[in-house]
Amino acid sequence: MITTVRWTVLLLALGFCRGLKHNYIDDYEVVEVEEDWDLVFQPSEHGSLWPLPQKVQISDVSFKLMSSSFRIVDAKQSSAGPSCSLLQDAYRRYYEYMFGSAKRQQLYKSRRTGPTELTELQVWITSPDSECDGYPSVTSVESCECLETFSQLVYEDEYGTKSINSTQINDFPRFAHRGILLDTSRHFLPVKVILANLETMAMNKINVFHWHIVDDPSFPYLSRTFPQLSRQGAYHPYTHVYTPADVKMVIEWARLRGIRVIPEFDTPGHTQSWGKGQADLLTPCYSGAKPSGTFGPVNPILNTTYDFMKLFFGEISTVFPDAYVHLGGDEVDFTCWKSNPDIQKFMEQQGFGDDYSKLESFYIQKCVSHFVATKKGYMIWQEVFDNGVKLKSDTVVHVWIGGGSNDEMSRVTAAGYTTILSAPWYLDYISYAQDWQKYYKVEPLNFNGTEAQKKLVIGGEACLWGEYVDATNLTPRLWPRASAVAERLWSAKDVTDINDAFNRLSMHRCRMVE
Repeated sequence: MITTVRWTVLLLALGFCRGLKHNYIDDYEVVEVEEDWDLVFQPSEHGSLWPLPQKVQISDVSFKLMSSSFRIVDAKQSSAGPSCSLLQDAYRRYYEYMFGSAKRQQLYKSRRTGPTELTELQVWITSPDSECDGYPSVTSVESCECLETFSQLVYEDEYGTKSINSTQINDFPRFAHRGILLDTSRHFLPVKVILANLETMAMNKINVFHWHIVDDPSFPYLSRTFPQLSRQGAYHPYTHVYTPADVKMVIEWARLRGIRVIPEFDTPGHTQSWGKGQADLLTPCYSGAKPSGTFGPVNPILNTTYDFMKLFFGEISTVFPDAYVHLGGDEVDFTCWKSNPDIQKFMEQQGFGDDYSKLESFYIQKCVSHFVATKKGYMIWQEVFDNGVKLKSDTVVHVWIGGGSNDEMSRVTAAGYTTILSAPWYLDYISYAQDWQKYYKVEPLNFNGTEAQKKLVIGGEACLWGEYVDATNLTPRLWPRASAVAERLWSAKDVTDINDAFNRLSMHRCRMVE
């Protein structure tokens, strides 16, 4: 028997699986976790599907899957074929998800197939442009992430026989931007850890890797244009850097799994590691009338600052293929700027008075004007918007501070800006028992605004900052807690049954562990 998967409407099978800016989450919490600690596992009618598809119709008709005869192939009508390396790689990957290593399959080649056996999954790409050689984008059509869904439908009996139930699925994401932020500055994360988590992101249909690659503690990005940045600013110039080859590997690994890689190079704050390798980039701080020997944010009054930024972000725009770069702009401490007599004089000349947020806006505006030449879009943390910086109409504002009754989301969308939400999803905070529930119960559009405003919210990100996270504890701290965010951003708004989610997530966690 043969079944066909279409990218728009899916007819396949379902079976039951056996077996330092972290202060503003409270505004988004719905209920405390403690009241749901007594959840008891019961098999879900949706098996182990995660995130839950938009529409699922389950049949009792089941078919066997034999590793010796089952194949994933291109449908004859598909706009993609054997030359699409992205799909061929996915076929091999998901075959191994379902059956394990292909090396064991040679023993049964002569066996005849039975009438209740499913022998083929045909993948039918209906889009005229299969985008096989391109990179995913915010406008990519994701209707039916069919291979991930199909692999979750396979179940196994006590004898190890694989089966799948006939089911109709129509699936698409609720939000286009579903991300994970990882911080590789506070603790360096080896490439293999990043790749493993990209694999897990794909299992949860998360499609954006927000790479917060540098920050105050270290500068692990090896720049071709300014190699001294990592030579002086990384924890170690050889062992704790991401070489051009490393970055390319991460981007390609992500591309093959439908994941965008959006790098963040945060300025003018969070830049202490930058100053170690780039002279005169940071502001000298003063103690009274004399320099204190310490440095503050990027120096916004020197032309050399903007010459450097233009060259640096010119490189970044060629290394990272995504249409967007995150420019940061959060948590700028004005203390050093206030102490510096040259900056005080500049403030007076510009008529800024004592409002140093105007100086920050001056810096951001000049950087943005240079960045526009790269023909990339940019994302910024919400403070840039709050401080009244003039932004391009297609700027994406990243909301991480709650603020009253989600007033920030109302203000940003009322101003007409595309928005992503992270405020309620800071996963570096952990608490006792099943804290995934509070992340699951968040409703991203729970703010006062028109329908037009709410359409500007393209999704959100779960953030795992690295103060207390390194390669040894990242994966168990991130998963399956991030899976709760993944379903909230993929599934329909009314998918809120915490008991059903617990039942499916319990099995999905086992699948991820395996």
